[in-house]
Parts: sequence; structure tokens; C-alpha cells
Amino acid sequence: MAYPHDSTVSEAIKRAGLPKSHRVHWSDQRKADVVRAVRDKLITFDEARWRYLLSRSEFRTWEEKVDQQQSKELA
Repeated sequence: MAYPHDSTVSEAIKRAGLPKSHRVHWSDQRKADVVRAVRDKLITFDEARWRYLLSRSEFRTWEEKVDQQQSKELA
């Protein structure tokens, strides 16, 4: 479990400022927020996939874009 035992996935998502469901416009910023939340273990990869109806390859694409953006910012 990626969130405290006295918390729920919904509360973790709310604290992270993530969308409640997949029914949103997926801006680059929202995608990056989900990637960071998974990487920071605020939510699990499987929870993100279930909540946002993501395939593994779609999430990997989001991760690659986040990594590319971070590389640009460091350069």
C-alpha cells in the first residue's frame, strides 16, 4: 500500500491534486502529476492504471515525456 494505513486511495489522490477519474482533459501537466504520484509512491501503478484506464504502454509514454522534459530543464 502506497498510502498510510489510516488513509484511502481517494484521499491520497486528493492530497496529490490528481483527477478523480479518467474523465478529464489530459494535459501534459496532469500526465506528469500522475507519473510523479506513482514514482513518489502516493498511489500505486496499478491504482493509477485502474483509476485512469491506462495501458502499460500509455503510462510508459507519459513517463518518457516527463523524463524528456526534466532533461531539457537540467540542460
